[in-house]
Amino acid sequence: MTITRHTVTLYGKAECCLCDEAMEVLRKVDAVVPFDLEKIDIANNPELLEKFGLKIPVIFVDGVQAFKYRVNEGRLLALLNDK
Repeated sequence: MTITRHTVTLYGKAECCLCDEAMEVLRKVDAVVPFDLEKIDIANNPELLEKFGLKIPVIFVDGVQAFKYRVNEGRLLALLNDK
C-alpha cells in the first residue's frame, strides 16, 4: 500500500492577517495528517497579484482550489484523508 503525501499550497502575502490565520490552521492539521506545504507570496508576482489580488489567502490541495479567505479545519482533514 502506497501512502500519498498531499501538497497544500497557500497563495498570500506578508502582513495579511487572514493568511496568518490560515497558516495556523494548516500547521494544526499538518500535525495530524502530514502534508507538503508550499507558501507562495503573490506580492512580487504580477500574474498572481492580478489573479488573486485582495482575494487571499487562497489554498489549493493537490492543485485544486479548496479554500478562499478562511480554511475550514474539518473540511481540510476530510480532503486529506479522502484522497
